[in-house]
Amino acid sequence: MNHYSEIIHNGLWQNNPGLVQLLGLCPLLAVTSTVVNALGLGLATILVLVISNVSVSLIRNFVRPEIRIPVFVMIIAVAVTITQLIMQAYFYELYLIIGLFIALITTNCVIIARAEAFASRHNVRDAFLDGLFMGLGFTAVLLVLGAMREIIGFGTLFRQFELMFGAGAEWVEITVFENYPGFLLAILPPGAFLGLGLLIALKNVIDQKRSAAKPVSVTQPATT
Repeated sequence: MNHYSEIIHNGLWQNNPGLVQLLGLCPLLAVTSTVVNALGLGLATILVLVISNVSVSLIRNFVRPEIRIPVFVMIIAVAVTITQLIMQAYFYELYLIIGLFIALITTNCVIIARAEAFASRHNVRDAFLDGLFMGLGFTAVLLVLGAMREIIGFGTLFRQFELMFGAGAEWVEITVFENYPGFLLAILPPGAFLGLGLLIALKNVIDQKRSAAKPVSVTQPATT
């Protein structure tokens, strides 16, 4: 596996922030009651990750080690402010729902961890790819969890899509269960914990099966 493939694989699967590192759980569990909420937070997280990773990589040789964490936090705060302004301008109704958690991205452990552990030690291209695919991996978990909770909790899929894609996008909503009374637990925090636990268990099962399927190399004893 080459260098770039490893970065992509780590972000999307092997070191996924939501399923493996278990970082950023507060917004992950709080916002994923619907797919559109999860998508909005996921895109915001990707944007902040990319901006902060690239910025940290650019200045990594000019920041003294003693002040690197405060500097990283300031960079992340600027990236979050930019993201908030974009959401307020173009997705205001969605921002009213998830805006609090956009602000909390500043202290999201995923962002700070990638800035400190990766971006501060690698070039701009690697930092960009790491931010992009860590963000995509995190967003994928958000979307799958959001879809699970929305289907079980509301009996629909892609509800309120007009919040992100404007009037006329209501047709995207799919009614999975007709006359469904809803299941409150699924859209409450305990339901989010249960759903995330199932996703983590599924990933572990897949990893175990893949490991078991790999051929075991047998070293032949040396002959004299």
